[in-house]
Amino acid sequence: MFEPITDLSEARILISNDDGINAPGIKLLEEVALTLTDDVWVIAPEGEQSGAGHSLTLHSPLRYRKVKERHYAVDGTPTDAVLLGVNRLVEDRRPTLLLSGVNRGANIGDDVTYSGTIAAAIEGTLLGVQSMALSQVFRHPDPLPWDTARSHAADVIRRCCAAGWARNVAINVNFPNCGPDEVKGVEVVRQGKRKLGDHLIERHDPRGRPYVWIGPARNEDTTVVGTDIEAVHRNVIAVTPLCVDLTHQPTMLSLKQVFS
Repeated sequence: MFEPITDLSEARILISNDDGINAPGIKLLEEVALTLTDDVWVIAPEGEQSGAGHSLTLHSPLRYRKVKERHYAVDGTPTDAVLLGVNRLVEDRRPTLLLSGVNRGANIGDDVTYSGTIAAAIEGTLLGVQSMALSQVFRHPDPLPWDTARSHAADVIRRCCAAGWARNVAINVNFPNCGPDEVKGVEVVRQGKRKLGDHLIERHDPRGRPYVWIGPARNEDTTVVGTDIEAVHRNVIAVTPLCVDLTHQPTMLSLKQVFS
């Protein structure tokens, strides 16, 4: 278990994301983190890496640049940024807590397997750092309700850290698509089911060659009680513990009987 942290004032917080070093969500998260401690580092990809998942750059060198004190941009994936941050760029002592986000859009249901925001938190967890991913739900073309994450993030972070959690778990937080005063509480819920990628848009370029866009449409059920999807649909902040151990124990036991 990670030890509970009841006072974050002495913590070292590392912030990353998948929307890039200049994204509004990462600036918001730094603003929130600085209300918790004055020891905050920001290390993130140079540009947007949405959908990068838990990918590493293996066949080309990673370059990084110092943007300003305690701020670095990495020309790689969110996983690269966290790996370099924890093992190379953060000086003197390791981070106490890694915060990834605030993502522009939800990371609920099956999104978590594609998300670079989630991947940054998973990488932090694998490196032995307590890690949380935070995302702000919105629906295009409506404006993002950034004030909801801004108003509620610090409290959610404090309460999760005070409880502690298993060392193979990353915490996934989604703020609902509503104003900060419309939030109807915080619930700990399981990962729901919604699939990205079923809406494919095929077109042709000027030379007649086909190409395909993966569209934004998702199949999701907002009525399944106890899921992240249903929670944010009710204007509730969804907190979901994600285990980095993907082993399915019941199937493992049944297969052991087959191969015994």
